[in-house]
Amino acid sequence: MRLVLLGIPGSGKGSQAQLLSERLKIPWISTGVILREEVKRNSDLGKKVDTYLRAGGLVPDHIIMQVIENKIKAPECEKGFILDGFPRTLSQAKGLDEFLMNLGQKLDKVIKLDVSEKTVIQRLSSRLICSVCGADYNVNSKPPEVRGKCDLCGGKLCSRPDDQKNTISNRIKIYNEKTKPIEKYYEKKGILQVFNGEVDPKSIGDKILIEINRE
Repeated sequence: MRLVLLGIPGSGKGSQAQLLSERLKIPWISTGVILREEVKRNSDLGKKVDTYLRAGGLVPDHIIMQVIENKIKAPECEKGFILDGFPRTLSQAKGLDEFLMNLGQKLDKVIKLDVSEKTVIQRLSSRLICSVCGADYNVNSKPPEVRGKCDLCGGKLCSRPDDQKNTISNRIKIYNEKTKPIEKYYEKKGILQVFNGEVDPKSIGDKILIEINRE
């Protein structure tokens, strides 16, 4: 099963990708996680990416495509994968289709999580991440046991650079301008399915699995 998750930043793609990965036994490929790891390592790629992340902008296509292609070609993706945070532009979507076609593969489903911009702003401005292990928290829905400290390693919790209030609006604007057209592209292919992303994450995951298994 080869899946893509779409939705504006903060729509819950990461939570659903993790749930689906566990249930379907296929890898979750998060471009955001991969790129943040590179930034943390202070690699050459990370230094380039950091500039874009701090501004809430999109990382150039050629960098993203290289990362994704390397992941998809890995042995663990032989039976499928879940893409979270990619593609983000129409050119990336077409590039992904071409790459998969050359491998004799194709996408099975594209799942969009539909949420309001108001909800997204509330979620992102409340989100925290561990500066040591990268674990995610949310002040409102998933607070740490001890304020400011990671439950797993005791590391300091902080806001992600791309979750600062002055970049959230820009991230939403970029999604609407650059990523929105992808929805129509996949809709024409007959593989786009839309789910309400404002309800309980487990309920969303159950509904997605029902639709997937119905095919």
